[in-house]
Amino acid sequence: MMNVIKRGIAALIVLGMSTAGWVLYFANTPVHLPQSPYEFTLKHGSSLRTIAKQFSAEGLIPEPWSFIVLAKILGKEGDIKAGNYQLDRELTPFQLVQKITKGDVSQSEIVFIEGWNFSQMRKALDEHPAIRHDTTGLSDRELLNRLGVQEESAEGLFFPDTYYFSNGMSDLSVLKRAYQIMEQRLADAWRERRPNLPYSTPYEALIMASIVEKETGRSGERPMIAAVFINRLRTGMRLQTDPTVIYGLGETFDGNLHKRDLTTDNAYNTYTRSGLPPGPISMPGWASLNAALHPGATSALYFVSRGDGTHQFSSSLTEHNQAVARYQKTIPRKKIN
Repeated sequence: MMNVIKRGIAALIVLGMSTAGWVLYFANTPVHLPQSPYEFTLKHGSSLRTIAKQFSAEGLIPEPWSFIVLAKILGKEGDIKAGNYQLDRELTPFQLVQKITKGDVSQSEIVFIEGWNFSQMRKALDEHPAIRHDTTGLSDRELLNRLGVQEESAEGLFFPDTYYFSNGMSDLSVLKRAYQIMEQRLADAWRERRPNLPYSTPYEALIMASIVEKETGRSGERPMIAAVFINRLRTGMRLQTDPTVIYGLGETFDGNLHKRDLTTDNAYNTYTRSGLPPGPISMPGWASLNAALHPGATSALYFVSRGDGTHQFSSSLTEHNQAVARYQKTIPRKKIN
């Protein structure tokens, strides 16, 4: 009886050592990539067994049980992270376990530029190859409904920035993140705003920020640009800003503003209508949001481009006309988007 037990124990030891040896060999032998780069997706809720079978079926590992044993020995069975992964080179099963339990997912990026309108934003999303296009064919209103957004227009509601995402992520997820960030940035700026500004709601400040964004690319000038428009609102003057007119023209804008464009009334023509337009005209960045709620200290009511990206500010119409004669005499009125 004792001999049987001893033989059994010896057999178990040999089996254990053989298994340990095999697992050690397996853990440190580079896997074969079916293709390079090799991409795979781990779905939420997938078990270790399911994942090992997936790797085996795709030819990444020879069979599933060694990978299962390895992950369990390492205590990583419950740490696997869902996501899209990319392998650019061969790695060992040990490194593969580390990769999928650290959540080292492959990421892509998309950049939304300050001053873009929502149509440009949607075009960038639609053309991005790594994004899952769930909004294709949806109207702007339908898209906003999917996001749970109550505003009538999507314009200006999304924060311009660089967004990183796992390959295959829905465009709705990217949009939701950009919307939430804009909400938070606007709320932060509104909470710290300068007192006695002529806005009744954060949305009105967003409208102003979108105008400031389109009027200048110089961050340092934005508080002054905002101040001019705020001074005009306070005195009852019309804003008379070209970017709102251009926005109102939409696809009919040919690159040049004509006199008829300035005199033809529409909701965004701030030459024919007083106050702010009904909604934003672009995606403002943080500098423009901050400028709209922390304008510069000036009595200026006018500004004109010097032709070098900067502006000349004036407090009276006489000064402004002199500046126009000096800087704009030979420059046609145009705005290229």
